[in-house]
Amino acid sequence: MCVVSPDVGASLTDQWMASVAQEMNLAETAFLWAEGDEWRLRWFTPAVEVDLCGHATLAAAHVLWENGHLKRSLPARFQTRSGLLTCNLRGQWIEMDFPSTPAVAIDAPAGLATALGTGLVWTGQSKFDLLVEVADEATLRGLQPDFQALAQYAVRGVIVTADAGAGGEHDFVSRFFAPASGVNEDPVTGSAHCALAPFWAARLDRQELIGYQASARGGVVKVKVMDDRVLLSGQAVTVLRGELFV
Repeated sequence: MCVVSPDVGASLTDQWMASVAQEMNLAETAFLWAEGDEWRLRWFTPAVEVDLCGHATLAAAHVLWENGHLKRSLPARFQTRSGLLTCNLRGQWIEMDFPSTPAVAIDAPAGLATALGTGLVWTGQSKFDLLVEVADEATLRGLQPDFQALAQYAVRGVIVTADAGAGGEHDFVSRFFAPASGVNEDPVTGSAHCALAPFWAARLDRQELIGYQASARGGVVKVKVMDDRVLLSGQAVTVLRGELFV
């Protein structure tokens, strides 16, 4: 996450931001600067700029409130490649208003089951990604994909999901693989839940759900489907502060 002054932010080149993101080597590096009473927000993986990112938006709002750039009572308003995204502080949670990106059922692309190493229950494609349902949570957690094979598909990434079963803390589980975008597996992917939320809302007949992304680090995302929008809620904590010289 890089917060820069308005005059510097407006002059940053795409190549400079891409180079910093490559050097940081994180799933996404966010660049944030003030534009009037809103903020310009851009996200880069080590390989490409992306159109929508949840956890870096969550971090951006957290930084603005925690460092006093924005009053905690006010929403954080970000102008992005996906339009206006708004974040609000709700107790210990940050609620993000994102566009819904529901997946449409398709025939599974050739080789996808082999690349994932498991049978596919359902396959669809959203605005950005392939969405795949597998048999159960144990299957999902045990996946060891062929990342080189997954990188051949012309999508941002592959979302894999399964029902978490009744009586647990979560309604559904997921993992997100994006080798074509420079990230073999993302720890927690808010934007993937823009497709997961409408998918599971229809399956489970509920508009408010709790998802768990079962990466090695793991993370909880609360979702609420509202027409063509999805409210995503997560938590953030500052672990490192530093200074970047332009």
